[in-house]
Amino acid sequence: MAVDGIIFDLDGTLWDSRKAVAESWTKVVQERHDREREVTEDDLTGLMGLQLPEIGDRFFPELDADERKELMDECCMYENDYVAKEGGVLYPGLEEVLEQLSQTYKLYIVSNCQDGYIEAFFEAHGLGRYFKDYENPGRTGLPKSGNIKLVLERNNLKNAVYIGDTQGDEDAARGAGVPFIWAAYGFGQPENPDYRIGSLSELPELVERL
Repeated sequence: MAVDGIIFDLDGTLWDSRKAVAESWTKVVQERHDREREVTEDDLTGLMGLQLPEIGDRFFPELDADERKELMDECCMYENDYVAKEGGVLYPGLEEVLEQLSQTYKLYIVSNCQDGYIEAFFEAHGLGRYFKDYENPGRTGLPKSGNIKLVLERNNLKNAVYIGDTQGDEDAARGAGVPFIWAAYGFGQPENPDYRIGSLSELPELVERL
């Protein structure tokens, strides 16, 4: 097939924002809930790829549903502003790879995040110009597979691929009917990816072969 679009996951695929997210959540949690509670990068690692309600259930089981949602909403609002200023760790060669790919392919992002988080990534690192469209459940309420389908439909993509790092990403790609490329440098280990890259620098050659 001739690939006509490349859809990326964000966390664990394009960058690692755990440090900034942990710092921002710690501030909110200590002010609003538990003065002694600290959110760490390790706490966040096992939650990568989950939707926010699932993260809240696992991270704040001591709260009732309404309290949990309120605290998660506050964490996410503060996180967006904090991440936009502090940024994250971009994976090696990211901008060079995006520049190269964007000469031939249309690029997109679909992430399981809150509304405003992808925009924070763009603002922090000035990379928004490489992407034609993006989507997330914070804006649509849909699972990742549904958001991939939305991007496919909105942009009339016939032979797109999805790149992510977790089993949830593989499941979403399957649900959307697109091939899945595993970013093996990320946080997860999916069971049966169609393709694998050990670094972003391997992506242009792989996509060209598809």
